[in-house]
Amino acid sequence: MTTWQGWQHFATTPPQTPPGPGDAPRSPEERLAYHSAFVTVRTPAINTLATQVRTLMLLGRHQQTTARPSLIVTGPAAAGKTTALLEVGRTCHLAHTRKNPAPPGRAHQQVPVAYLLVPPGATAKTLATEFARYLGIPTTTRMTQTQITEAVCHTYTQAGVRLILIDEIHRLNPRTTTGAEATDLLKDLTERIRATFVYTGIDVAATPLFTGVRGAQLAGRASLITCGPLPARHGTRRPFTDLVTDMEAALDLTQHTPGTLPRHSTYLHQRTAGRIGSLARLIRQAAITAICDGTERITKKSLEAIQLDHLAEEARRPRTRQPARTG
Repeated sequence: MTTWQGWQHFATTPPQTPPGPGDAPRSPEERLAYHSAFVTVRTPAINTLATQVRTLMLLGRHQQTTARPSLIVTGPAAAGKTTALLEVGRTCHLAHTRKNPAPPGRAHQQVPVAYLLVPPGATAKTLATEFARYLGIPTTTRMTQTQITEAVCHTYTQAGVRLILIDEIHRLNPRTTTGAEATDLLKDLTERIRATFVYTGIDVAATPLFTGVRGAQLAGRASLITCGPLPARHGTRRPFTDLVTDMEAALDLTQHTPGTLPRHSTYLHQRTAGRIGSLARLIRQAAITAICDGTERITKKSLEAIQLDHLAEEARRPRTRQPARTG
């Protein structure tokens, strides 16, 4: 999705939908493919991010003199940050193309959204090259960073890019020379491209990104949205159970008993530490296993048999107490 063609395919491909009443049964192969991709369940993080992005895009639409306000989505691994980012980007893309269809005789419509990954060990030049690659701007090794940046700013402006999503921002380290130059490039781009920038990264506030003069500039322009694990309870609500219920409703298993997964929500919360990514993987993998072994249902026993990601497995292991030292 880090090219315009790939992003457009992602944004315009209808998302997976659960089976509806009266739908013809799908084949095992179709159901395996369905659970492999699965649905994107609307979470509090997605709703918050969507509202903030819409507001900031309106706020910065006619701003001319300084960088537009931006957003940083932070949180631990497997908390659903990238999923939220992509879902909001897709919504923005579809809303823009509905309101602004390509004029008659024009082969290509505007490019409302750009999605990029910060490359490992990013320098200003490699980061500028990623921006260029997204829109297919030709570059050569002999081009300077300034030349690539000029081409990027011109082309992004001509293409009408309005929202730029940058993932893995925690890879930037402004304490190093190359990291500082890459951070300065981002600041330059936010001032020259008329778009709202949204970044995501792991525990960004704890990284060097918010330190020093450059960190102060970023912190002074960016709002921080924390996308953390879902709590089992929030006041009178049970957000994690609500998510489990929505995921169960999206299953396509012939023998599954409705209500099984919400009944085990306490176990699922302990098993995944409330991480949305870990929960989605656990349920998808259990569903695929149920289709393959013919049971067509998910039970606590079948969930127990699933080996999850290392982060989730480590979180569920009981911590052994260190023996007291004796004199």
